[in-house]
Amino acid sequence: MARIAQFRALQFFSYSRVVQCHRCYSNDLAKGIISKIKATGPITMEEYMKVVLTHPEKGYYMSRDVFGKKGDFITSPEISQVFGELIGVWIVTEWMMASKPKKWQLVELGPGRGTLMADILRVFGVLKVPLANLSVHMVELSPALSAIQEQTLIGSPAVDNTVPTNLSMNHEGPYRSRALRSGATVSWHHNLKDIPLGLSYVIAHEFFDALPIHQFQKSDGNWREVLIGVNDNQELAYTLAPGNTPASLAYKQMLTDDVEQMEISPSAMVTMEDIAVRIRDQDGAALLVDYGCEGSSRHTFRGFRSHQVCDPLVEPGSCDLTADVDFAALKHIVNANGAASHGPITQNAFLHKMGIRERTEALLKSATDSQSTRLVSDYEMLTSPKKMGHRYKFMAITRRHRHSPTPF
Repeated sequence: MARIAQFRALQFFSYSRVVQCHRCYSNDLAKGIISKIKATGPITMEEYMKVVLTHPEKGYYMSRDVFGKKGDFITSPEISQVFGELIGVWIVTEWMMASKPKKWQLVELGPGRGTLMADILRVFGVLKVPLANLSVHMVELSPALSAIQEQTLIGSPAVDNTVPTNLSMNHEGPYRSRALRSGATVSWHHNLKDIPLGLSYVIAHEFFDALPIHQFQKSDGNWREVLIGVNDNQELAYTLAPGNTPASLAYKQMLTDDVEQMEISPSAMVTMEDIAVRIRDQDGAALLVDYGCEGSSRHTFRGFRSHQVCDPLVEPGSCDLTADVDFAALKHIVNANGAASHGPITQNAFLHKMGIRERTEALLKSATDSQSTRLVSDYEMLTSPKKMGHRYKFMAITRRHRHSPTPF
C-alpha cells in the first residue's frame, strides 16, 4: 500500500505518544548518534534527518532500494504508468506553449527508481518530441538508487557512452552521464546547483517531504525548538531547548502566534529559491508533487517502515523519515524571487483535468480481466479522496506574466 494510506493514523500518533515509545538500538548509526549527543548535547531534527537519510555508508537512502512492495513505501509512478504519462503530457504542453524551444533541459529531483522519468520519456517518443537537443538531469545522492535509475532509463537500448563516474560528494557537475539512442543525454548530479543554467522543466515528486526540518513547540507562550537527546534509559528522545537556538532566532519571523507547533525546512526553501530563480532568468516551468498543506500548524515528522507509520527514533537508518510540505512557505519563496506559483491543487483535480479517466478507459478496452481489475484499483488509489487523491497536491512554477499552466 502506498505511504499515504497510513496518514489517518497520524491523528493518534502524537508527539507525546512517540516520546513514550520504548526504543532499542542495534545498528552502528544509532550508536554513533547517541555517542555524539552524549559528547556534545542534543541535536536538531534537521541534523538527525540529514545523517539518518544520507550518511554516506549507513544512510537510509544510500545503499538500498526502498521502494515497492518489498520496500517501505510505494509512490504514484510505481502504482500506475498513467501517472507518469500525464506528467509527460503536461511537460510537452508547456514546451509547446513556449514555442518548442530546440535546446532544453528536463530535471528531476529525487528520481526514485527512475520510473517516472522513463514514463515521461516514453510519452515524448509517442508524441514525436525531438530529443536530440534535450538533456536530462537527475539529482540523486544515493549511489544505489542512481544505479537503479540508470538501469531503468538505459537498459539494453542505450548507447554505451559512459562518462567516468565520480561519486565524490564534493564533485561539481555530473558524476555519471549516458546517452540514449533518441539522442538525449542523461546525467546524474548530487545537487541542483550543479546543473547547467538553461531553459528547464523541473519535476519534484515526493522530494520536498524528505528534506530536513527544524521543529518548534510553543511552551509557556515562548517558541522552543524540539531537539533530539538521550534520556535516562539511554534512548533517543525528544526534548525542548531551554532557550533560543540558532534556528529559533533565524526563523523568528516565521513562528506565528496563532499556532502551537510548526515545522520549517531551510533545505526546502533554498531548493525552491534555486528553482524559482532558474525559471525567472532562464524560462521553463516546474511541477511539484507532494503531500502537505498551506501553512504549518502541527508536528508531522514521522517514520515509515514496511508501509506503516513508525517511530522515527527507533533504529535510525532502517526507516524513511518524512514531514508534510508547507506549500505556503514554498509559494512565498517563489513569489519573493520573481517567479509565479500556481496551486496547489489536489492530485485528484490535476489527474482528472489531464485525462486520467479517459486514458484508463482506453486501456480497459484491450485489457484482460486481471488487467482491468488492476487498472481500476490503480485509478482508485491515485484519485480517491480517501486514498491519495486529496492528500497529495500539485503546484506549478512559471515565469511571471505568462499563461497559467494547464490545469491550474
